[in-house]
Amino acid sequence: MFRITWISGLALIAGCTLVAQHALNDRYGEPDPARFDTPAKPQPGMLSYRDDIRPLLNRRCVVCHACYDAQCQLKLSAWEGVARGASKQKVYDGTRLLAAPPTRLFVDAHSASAWRARGFYPVLNERSQTATANLYDSVLFRMLDLKRRHPLPGDAVLPDSFDFSMDRAQQCPRIEEFDQFERDYPLWGMPYGLPALSEKERATLARWLEQGAPYEGPAPLPPAVQQNVREWEQFLNGDSFKEQLTSRYLYEHLFLAHLHFDADPQHHYFRLVRSGTPPGQPVRELATRRPYDDPGVSRVYYRLVPERETLVAKTHMPYALGPERMALWRRLFLTPDYTVNKLPSYAADVAGNPFVAFEALPANARYRFMLDQAQFTIMGFIKGPVCRGQLALNVIEDQFWVFFVDPDALGSDSDTEFLARETRNLSLPSENGSNALILSTWLEYSRRENRYLRAKSEYMQHRFNKPSKVTLDLIWDGDGRNPNAALTVFRHFNSASVVNGLVGEPPKTAWVIGYPLLERIHYLLVAGFDVFGNAGHQLNARLYMDFLRMEGEFNFLALLPSAQRDAVRNYWYRDASQSVKNYLYGTRAWFNQDSGIDYHTSDPQRELYGLLRARLAPVLEPTFDLSTVNDSALREDLQTLAAVRGRSLSLVPEASFLRVDDPAGSSRYFTLLRNTGHFNVTHLADERKELAPDENTLTVVPGFIGAYPNALYVMSPAALPEFTAAVRGLSSEAGYRALADRFAIRRTNPAFWTYSDALQDAHANLAPGELGLFDYNRFENR
Repeated sequence: MFRITWISGLALIAGCTLVAQHALNDRYGEPDPARFDTPAKPQPGMLSYRDDIRPLLNRRCVVCHACYDAQCQLKLSAWEGVARGASKQKVYDGTRLLAAPPTRLFVDAHSASAWRARGFYPVLNERSQTATANLYDSVLFRMLDLKRRHPLPGDAVLPDSFDFSMDRAQQCPRIEEFDQFERDYPLWGMPYGLPALSEKERATLARWLEQGAPYEGPAPLPPAVQQNVREWEQFLNGDSFKEQLTSRYLYEHLFLAHLHFDADPQHHYFRLVRSGTPPGQPVRELATRRPYDDPGVSRVYYRLVPERETLVAKTHMPYALGPERMALWRRLFLTPDYTVNKLPSYAADVAGNPFVAFEALPANARYRFMLDQAQFTIMGFIKGPVCRGQLALNVIEDQFWVFFVDPDALGSDSDTEFLARETRNLSLPSENGSNALILSTWLEYSRRENRYLRAKSEYMQHRFNKPSKVTLDLIWDGDGRNPNAALTVFRHFNSASVVNGLVGEPPKTAWVIGYPLLERIHYLLVAGFDVFGNAGHQLNARLYMDFLRMEGEFNFLALLPSAQRDAVRNYWYRDASQSVKNYLYGTRAWFNQDSGIDYHTSDPQRELYGLLRARLAPVLEPTFDLSTVNDSALREDLQTLAAVRGRSLSLVPEASFLRVDDPAGSSRYFTLLRNTGHFNVTHLADERKELAPDENTLTVVPGFIGAYPNALYVMSPAALPEFTAAVRGLSSEAGYRALADRFAIRRTNPAFWTYSDALQDAHANLAPGELGLFDYNRFENR
């Protein structure tokens, strides 16, 4: 009976949709899927997309509709995204049995009609081009008009009928389904769960839609930038095997980068792509799931194409190109005397293993290339598609410091030979493609990791056979000038950030990363990760990352006195099984040599942090130090806030911004990061089992860290002590609501967009042209 009723219900919905489609066809004509394959140019008197519409969409729509987590895959960050429309299929789906077809804007299809063939439906009118049809046959207009007619209710906190969870059931109505959507969800107009646009803003968008959504195309590149493109494309497309292999390596590490030229004051950004056509001809991008998949052509050309989407903080990874960088890459890869006799194949077990594919390139050169912009390298898995949601991120602590092995300390012939012997054990589960099995794949790569850990342990015992070889000289000091030598990673439950410097109080754990580990992090979570892959592919990447985290932690432990390593390991992994601890430091990974570092206290871990801070002092970034706050009274109040510890912080959002308004009229912004205490981070699903709320801490920094603010607090300097007292005294959700009543700018605040504009402006003014928009998908409703 249930099955019959369910099938009958689907048939009824399909029938209603078909009736609505016929009614629209009768009213406005048959749809033309190719209507927006070529944009209509604005005529005199019409609105300009670039000047009038894009800035408006950026500040009101792109803040929720960008990247892969845009609801209904509706990307409003480019005209082409508006023309593409929306889809009922999710990108992030950890339950899919088979990999989904990729749906990357500007990559997997290049016209609106091609996206229709891939299941996307229009949000613009594709029927007869009349002013009425352009409005009322447009999902975009109907969504905006629904919010105008049904604004948010007057409550400070929206009712449970508004679902803001990341994995909520999406409602993605086609125009034929919109009448029913309006009846079912009258309060769900756009912007969803936020105040309506002003009448002027809504009228501007309505007028543009009424005019047929014209678009003048991208602005031409300045001649100097075009010359930069020609120079770099010439560099990246040399004919020798050495040049081709070098460019392949560079591409596989920079394919997510937003490249710009350091002499370009306007910061035009580019993507590096593989093309079937050489420089001087139109780019024909070769669309593959991964940057190392078989391109299907005999010769690949590496080309620079302008980034056409609005920059958003959650994906923006800038990387500067200039004469110094080109010279560095020549010194690393092209000048040294070595020969590349043939190019590696694109077979999965070769191309998916960088230690095999790029064996001909000097390992030290590869490592120095990654170190040069280490924050960018780590940012790949922080801002790339993999780093989304609790399951992807509960593999790391909420705050930890990252240091790097000095490339000169481990660059001997024996080190190179060891790496060459272990290439197969260093292979990654991503070699199995996007439709991977879970159990058998995991068991195989677990065995390989065990073999590698045993070989590494034995090699370290031989290589570092006396304490005098285990010193601070093993840690890269940035060559005295590079701030990438020390990084801080923050996890914000379902997102994360990485910044230069040693930020916040000394953390519970730290990593020391060498070349084999850094390369595997990149190929596991960036180059080899397919966001459209099946559940097995995604889960295998998450499980293998446990090994990589523990390798980084092991390297740090090796610097501590040998007698203290077990105790530190046990504290980091409280309540974890002994078998898990053995992977970190024990029977599976071991190092019995004592440290040659001279310790003088009963807390060698904290002492080591101090020694490392002193070693790296010339290159440590002070940007996020409260010591940079010149107002001493404000600085002391912020330090008092940062000293709050314990259970009360469990009620504080993971990442929030604090605006302090000076009586003179100026505002300063600070970031509050809740670092959730954990007994360990080994549980895959139920993280609650490992929480240690008494160990929660709060990091307070000047400026901005994070792409997804959960909350915005606004207050005067005089109110800051009261805010701190309220935070310290939190014990219930009701208590937090009282705090928010006084200090928070909620998503229901009628002035929300005014505060939002001020926030985005302050962020942009830190580095004009270099920073992206914040995202409000995870802004709280409390």
